[in-house]
Amino acid sequence: MIWNKEAECMRIGEREKLQIERLRAILRRAYKNVPYYQKRFGESKVKPADIRSLKDIKKLPFTTKTDLREGYPFGLFAVPRKEIVEVHTSSGTTGKPTVSGYTRKDIEIWGEVVARALTMCGATKDDIIQNGYGYGLFTGGLGVHYGAQRIGATVVPVSAGQTKRHLDIMQDFGSTILTCTPSYALYLTEAVAEAGINRKKLKLKAGCFGAEMWTDRMRDEIEKRFRLLALNIYGLTEIIGPGVAQECDQKNGLHIFEDHFYPEVVSPETLEPLPDGEKGELVLTTLTRDGMPMIRFRTRDITTLRREPCKCGRTLVRMDRVTGRTDDMLKIRGVLIFPSQIEKALLEVREVEPHYQIIVTRPQHLDEIEVQVETSKKLFSDEVRHLEEARKKIEKHIENSIGLRVKVTLVEPKTLPRSEGKAKRVIDKRQL
Repeated sequence: MIWNKEAECMRIGEREKLQIERLRAILRRAYKNVPYYQKRFGESKVKPADIRSLKDIKKLPFTTKTDLREGYPFGLFAVPRKEIVEVHTSSGTTGKPTVSGYTRKDIEIWGEVVARALTMCGATKDDIIQNGYGYGLFTGGLGVHYGAQRIGATVVPVSAGQTKRHLDIMQDFGSTILTCTPSYALYLTEAVAEAGINRKKLKLKAGCFGAEMWTDRMRDEIEKRFRLLALNIYGLTEIIGPGVAQECDQKNGLHIFEDHFYPEVVSPETLEPLPDGEKGELVLTTLTRDGMPMIRFRTRDITTLRREPCKCGRTLVRMDRVTGRTDDMLKIRGVLIFPSQIEKALLEVREVEPHYQIIVTRPQHLDEIEVQVETSKKLFSDEVRHLEEARKKIEKHIENSIGLRVKVTLVEPKTLPRSEGKAKRVIDKRQL
């Protein structure tokens, strides 16, 4: 099912014409109303009138999270503050939070793109959407809320955490679609089993999971345990929130709603644009947002763009599942690795559970990685000899996958911390 066939299946040439029209309009508005953009464009010796084609976008300077922080709180708003009807912020865990302001029209666009995303998960007005994303300053909860209401579905705003209430509502309300982080979905599968709930009596048919990196192996686990279709949603507060891109049931990448968000992939080293099919950092430009236009925002997310036709019929460009972030890369003994590489290797080993933590230390001027991973109940009750064999097997498998020797520690089932939001997978104890 397709929510907006005209926009999602538009001919590519027509969409490119629409994109350049919208790009030029948003540049004029940003340049006129936001001193930050006037300054940055001036430093790059470029004006909105210099952008005559989509390829010209590379002439424009990038916007970064640091720029947003320097403009804290309202420095990048392009409309008077009284026209901003809603504000969200990032968590601020790595510094001053970034602020995102929305006009009434922006909220309508947000509802539209999330409606497209939820429709890809099979949502209709007949569905009950159990929303496990956090409400509040985080964009996840309200983004899904607006999209579900746009469709006319019944949204249940449970928010993050409150596991018992989630289980009760699943059973009592007959929820058909679950939305939350994938790590919390996995946690819920355990809670369902522990509560002795008969999965066959739940009506869940699909899950819309995002807000953190996850692998296809973790998808397999969630689908197997919950018996639902698990699909990936992508978004970020600085651009709009969830609803920038969504996976369809073909599971071959996330369709970017490029009539609203113009994507590029650039080299993290040179910042030069890369051709489709090459892996690099995703850069996004908002094409329709009034309250706070974002011009060439560096997401730090590593992905690849693909334009081969999708069997679903949509003509939107697709991005691969995010495999890492330029600022989350771990440099270990000169080798760059992403935590997702370790997760992928771990989940290829049958004896372990999909719960792990990566601890990085530098005991004697040399980086060391310890991967703590939960074993299955069956393995943990086996003889010590079997545990040792499994540990060595996991170490070897990870080494073959990332090219680095790591120390694996097997821990008892259910001893690693569970997440009700974004899972914390890496603890870097090095003093860099």
